[in-house]
Amino acid sequence: MGLIRMTKWRTLVLATVGFNFSFLIWFSFAPFTGPMADEFGLSLAEIGILASAAIWLAPFGRILTGWLSDKYGAPTVFAIVLAYVGVFSMASAFAQNYTVFFVERLIVATAGITFVIGIQHVSEWFEADQLGTAEGIYAGIGNAGAAGGALILPRVFPTTWSGPLFETNWRAAFFYTGIVSIGLAIAYYLLGEAARSDEKRRATEESASFTDWVHTATRYGTVVLALAYIMSFGLELSMNGWLATYYREGFDTSTLVLASTFAATFSVAAGLGRYREQWTFVALSFIVCSMVLMTVAGLSGIVLAAVGAGFVVGMACAFAEGAIFAQVPAMFPDSSGAVAGVVGGIGTVGGIVYPLVYSATMFPNLHVGYAVVAVSMLPIVLLNAWVYRPEIARRAHLDGLLDRSTDSSTPSGDD
Repeated sequence: MGLIRMTKWRTLVLATVGFNFSFLIWFSFAPFTGPMADEFGLSLAEIGILASAAIWLAPFGRILTGWLSDKYGAPTVFAIVLAYVGVFSMASAFAQNYTVFFVERLIVATAGITFVIGIQHVSEWFEADQLGTAEGIYAGIGNAGAAGGALILPRVFPTTWSGPLFETNWRAAFFYTGIVSIGLAIAYYLLGEAARSDEKRRATEESASFTDWVHTATRYGTVVLALAYIMSFGLELSMNGWLATYYREGFDTSTLVLASTFAATFSVAAGLGRYREQWTFVALSFIVCSMVLMTVAGLSGIVLAAVGAGFVVGMACAFAEGAIFAQVPAMFPDSSGAVAGVVGGIGTVGGIVYPLVYSATMFPNLHVGYAVVAVSMLPIVLLNAWVYRPEIARRAHLDGLLDRSTDSSTPSGDD
């Protein structure tokens, strides 16, 4: 029992606040890539690697913490992650060697694994008829934390910063956001309750075996949603970490605050709301088209056209992400953490790979990479089209890669 009696709506607020800040601290480096590049002598390609590195530990981390949330409860796992992220964020503010700084920020970047912890926590409190709305609020507002970082941090910590402890704005930003993270960790641990009832908690805990994890991880529904998440959330991650650099370098926009504000329009769009399952295929197709639009807008040389195209990409990502994570806890009501971990973990692969494409020197300019990424997404769209056929879709949570279930029932939450 926490300090106050938790309800499902209080739990939703707690999880959403924690996730929103996790995204802010995850991408807190993005608005400051210019000053950091100057101080450490980084090339454009090295900035691309730094943006990619923000995702490197997320796949394994999300898979692990999804299972741990089922096993030990979300409040404990969420608090542990926020606490160590805060400590390493504070430590990175004092780094004088780039190698040390890189490793510390690599650990801070695991803040992104909290997404699946919150998904699991919310699903443990809400019934099926309200689950889509609750997860939509959680994911929509939480995702906007990346926009908060791009909009707020360079204004709170401008280039003229001269405050306690630090004369460098990005060092101050990393130190003070680390303090907030530790404070939130304490609050989450003291206030959070793992599930709406002891019975629900026991059912989830009992399903958290390795055998059950392998089973749920290899269902067709899990696999296709994970691949779809690569080209939606993975794309969102890559854009969050790259767009400030893109607008600055691709359009010679030297003002840090202006470039970060342009980049934030993407994250705002990516947090616009919830959408239904049947929109998934349309949303994935929309993502492909919008990425081609990014290249066309960039080649026009008009920065506002590129900003508008980025906003469209963000909306397409929001459509797909909302549809995908409305399905996860409904398909697997007693294993939502494990499945969310697999889907969310594999989905982050896009965030690792795509920045390397954007910054690739083999292309004639920074605009072409978006179209290349769009072409690479086509096989995923086609696979989704195949799985969404009625005779396959109705059993996607039962049939899998390693075996074929003879059970024809559907989970109680599946609609």
